[in-house]
Parts: sequence; C-alpha cells; structure tokens
Amino acid sequence: MEQVAGKTAFITGGASGIGLGMARAFAEAGMKVVIADVREDHLEQAEAAFTDPGAVLALKLDVTDRAAFAAAADAAEAHFGPVHLLCNNAGVAVAGPLTQATWADWDWVLGVNIGGVVNGVQTFVGRMLAHGQGGHIVNTASMSGLLPHAGTAGYTTSKAAVIALSEVLASELGPQGIGSSAFCPGPVATNIAKAGETRPAHLAETGYADSDKRRQTEPDRNLFKDPLDIGRMVLAGVRANHLYILTHSEFREGLKARCDAIVASVPDVPSDPALIAAYPFLVANPIHPAALDQFLMERSA
Repeated sequence: MEQVAGKTAFITGGASGIGLGMARAFAEAGMKVVIADVREDHLEQAEAAFTDPGAVLALKLDVTDRAAFAAAADAAEAHFGPVHLLCNNAGVAVAGPLTQATWADWDWVLGVNIGGVVNGVQTFVGRMLAHGQGGHIVNTASMSGLLPHAGTAGYTTSKAAVIALSEVLASELGPQGIGSSAFCPGPVATNIAKAGETRPAHLAETGYADSDKRRQTEPDRNLFKDPLDIGRMVLAGVRANHLYILTHSEFREGLKARCDAIVASVPDVPSDPALIAAYPFLVANPIHPAALDQFLMERSA
C-alpha cells in the first residue's frame, strides 16, 4: 500500500505508546486515523497530539468485545469512509516464572493479545475485501515471539501466534490486494508495564503482582526507542509491503542463531519427491522468496 495519503487507518491501543506513535506517523503522511483504546483518559490526551483534529477519530474499545469491535468499525466507516490500514496493536503483558501464573493470567494475556487480533481480523477483512480498494494489516507481535526467553510464557505464546497468523494472512489475502505484516518491536517506551490497570475484575487474580510493580520502575527505560520513530518504521514497512517489520539491529545475531538451530535440526535424509509434489504448499511458501527459490532449485535438480 505505497500510496497512503487520504486513506484511513484504524489502530487499536492507539491512544498511547506504539499505537499513538503509529497514529502520529500516519497522520504526518496525510492519513485519516482512528485511535481505538480501552482507556478514555489516554484517548483524551492523545487527541491533543494531532495538529488537525479533523483527521483523527477517538473511540473507546475493548478489543475482546466483538460486538463493540463491530460498532467501532461502523463508526469509523461512517466518519471517514472505508478503512484501508488495520493495526491490531492493543496488547498486555505479565512477566515472571511460569509457576506463578494463574488461569486468569493466561486468559487475560491470550484474550487481549491473540483474541483481540483475531477480532480485528474478523471484523475488518470482509469490509476491506468488500470496498475493493486494497489495504494492509499490521499485527503487533514482539521480538519475544521470535526470540523466546524465560519468564514470559503467556506473552511469548501470544506473540508467536500473532506472527504465524500474520504469515497466513499474507498468504491468503496478498493475492486479493491486502498486505500483512508481523510487526516485532524490540524495547520501546510504552505503557505496557501498566497494562494491569485495564485488567477486568473477573480476571484480576494474578501471580505476578510483585513483578508487575518492578517492571513499572525499570531503570534503563532511557535505552528504549521513541514510539514516533517506531511508527515511522511501521509506515515504511506498510508502504513496502514488508512481511516482517523489525525495529532493532541488536537482535540480528540472535535471530540468525535461532534460524540456524532450526535448519540444523532438519534430518539429513533424502527428500521424497512424491510428498513434495503432492503437498508443495507445506514445504515452501511464496511469501518467503528466498526459501521458495531454494525449494524450486532443489526440486529441479
């Protein structure tokens, strides 16, 4: 979606942090933006960040509420017309040993981080296909989804799922003019450590109360990137139709080590040409051009 001026973006978790950074970057590029967020106080503050109030619509939205999501989509279309760019950005996190997790911890994190993304996809894909003007979907995952580490079981599980979903969307929707990006930021100055303030009462029981307090006073937050800079990276990725949007070069060697470990685990036995011929879609995907080229080369050898 190279040309974005005049088009409409819908951003969940859009009233602070990375979501607001995206909204500001999109507005800079001439887009109309809908910022949807569960926190009304953040929505009020966010509106002041835009020089053209006519280019922004603020909506309260709990992404786990499917009826509310549909109503927000209706409101966005009534105000600005068709939505071309969907950013499923709302997310929450808990961190600490797996043994401290409660059922409520799992349900809250997976409900927002996976369920909220699914709700966004289900709400908007049909609308995007119906208006026929093309579009793009950005799903906010995390580097934790690519480089899992101890103490983040629920969060990492959710973000790995979002990456896989984004790849499926690229496979299915790309031919119909809708791009998809798995957005995997590293450390960014956001409010995610305070996400517990939005936690619903029926999921309040947590095993991570102490670690949540510690995360709110991280001493090295000055090392985290600025959300507006990150928003501009996302915009560049959308314009270039990048399948993955990453933000930090510091993770390059870790990513390479993980990929090398995966490839090294492939058994060193002859491939079955009949299996490849019967199920080519399982062994290589055209959304990964380098992998597909290698597959075709080996198949023709």
